[in-house]
Amino acid sequence: MNNEKKSINSAESKSAGITEDILTNNYNKMLHEIIAEVKMTRVVIANRLNISVTQLYWNIGKRLASEKLEKGYGGKVVEQLSLDLKSEFPDTEGFSPRSLWDMKRFYEFYMEENEKLPQPVAKSQNQILPQAVAVLPWGHNRLILSKIKEKQEAIYYAEAAVKMGWTRNLLLNFIKADTYHNARELPKLHNFDATLPEHLQQQADEMLKSTYNLGFLGIKHQIKERELEQRLVEKIKLFLLELGDGFSFIGNQHRLTFNQKEYFVDLLFFNRKIKSLIAIDLKIGTFEPEFVGKMNHYLGLLDDQMKMPDENHSIGIILCAEKDHIDVELALRDFHKPIGVADYTTIFPEKELKIMINRELSK
Repeated sequence: MNNEKKSINSAESKSAGITEDILTNNYNKMLHEIIAEVKMTRVVIANRLNISVTQLYWNIGKRLASEKLEKGYGGKVVEQLSLDLKSEFPDTEGFSPRSLWDMKRFYEFYMEENEKLPQPVAKSQNQILPQAVAVLPWGHNRLILSKIKEKQEAIYYAEAAVKMGWTRNLLLNFIKADTYHNARELPKLHNFDATLPEHLQQQADEMLKSTYNLGFLGIKHQIKERELEQRLVEKIKLFLLELGDGFSFIGNQHRLTFNQKEYFVDLLFFNRKIKSLIAIDLKIGTFEPEFVGKMNHYLGLLDDQMKMPDENHSIGIILCAEKDHIDVELALRDFHKPIGVADYTTIFPEKELKIMINRELSK
């Protein structure tokens, strides 16, 4: 009889445990879904707010431009306008004379050259401004306006800032590193065309950069590869922003075993956009052809041991301090795993540093 009671109690306990697990799993799923929805809604609200503010400042800038206000007499008009707007809206920031001039400059910068300002029927702001510029916070737009002279370059930084979620300081960092010209002028070195299905080739190419800016690490002296890796891990959030959209960090020194031997991937990521594991091998020196063979081996092990059935083949990125175009192309030619080679910079370009130093000395 006692044994029967124990069996019943045991069965009831297991049943209660299973029910509790199901309830817990359901709750956790519900919690994660609600959190995701709240975050998404916040982004939508922030974007709508930014668009409304940008629309307002665009309209003010348009009106100032239509009055053909310039420095001199126009300066007095703008100063008076600033005082009156502050008096009318004491709780609203952003109506200083400098801000009003920035609104005028903002309008004129993005306005099409052949657009006549007094036209009663003109294109809407959204037809003239790229979506990224309209969504970008006003502080970001003012920063771009103060640093960039070419419209296409400004649009590039606006789109990158929205896509990557850059703060204003990060945006300034990438502008000072001349990311726009580096991305356009330096070729990307990889074998994706020969090793990936056609529908993934362009996505993988867009994922890879020719040069990565690691200036956020604050490196001022020669360091070893392990120290470089450790610094990247410590500032993984900033590194993820530099890598680009869709990257998730799995771990560093990720262990792989084969034939009773151990191998370690410096940094391992997963890219949600292309559904592939991304292995990064860090090198503090110049690219060497043997790096490709090592990465090819890692990718084979990752595909065999970690890749899920619905995922695409793993991709490798060899990140070194310097690379030679011809050496990389020859090294990649006979390998059948998708591998890209990129270099990195840990400081701002020399030209930018000189400008910054001269600016500080002149203060």
